[in-house]
Amino acid sequence: MDDLNLILMRTSIRHFDKNKKIKRDMLKILVQAGMCAPSAMNIQPWEFIVVSERNLLNLLAETLPNASMLREAGAAIVVCGRPGKDDRGVAEKFWVQDCSAATENILLAAEAVGLGAVWTGLYPDEGRLGQVRSLLSIPKEIIPLNVIPIGYAVEKPLPKDKWDEEKLHWEKWSS
Repeated sequence: MDDLNLILMRTSIRHFDKNKKIKRDMLKILVQAGMCAPSAMNIQPWEFIVVSERNLLNLLAETLPNASMLREAGAAIVVCGRPGKDDRGVAEKFWVQDCSAATENILLAAEAVGLGAVWTGLYPDEGRLGQVRSLLSIPKEIIPLNVIPIGYAVEKPLPKDKWDEEKLHWEKWSS
């Protein structure tokens, strides 16, 4: 139940103690958790950029209207996809799902190690994509899916109750 409780209690954290640094080893563990995600045909079309330089975090916060919390975050992980990774076109079809699974693993791992995190979207907003590509020198064949601000939570809100029995269907679709 403890593992399940981790999932049920995870919540998006948007306020961080900007004076507490996150150790590089801890950030590496989060990326390792991301790389443990399932992937279509095990192609693993993901790449990760860890940002911990204060100036760069502040520039990202100025650039991304939905990620102003980067000003307080101790770090961020940018989850990127490589759609052209394979010759069969698997990555092209499934990179968003694969990178989303990696993102969720990172969010859960952050919760498990006592950090707070929140998913902030980039893709498919071309304006945001271009700005982040430019700031982080991301090549054109790599697509940044999201930015995950990470830090030590100033407060831990209770998770929202998202359970809705009307969205559960048994055996076939029911109205």
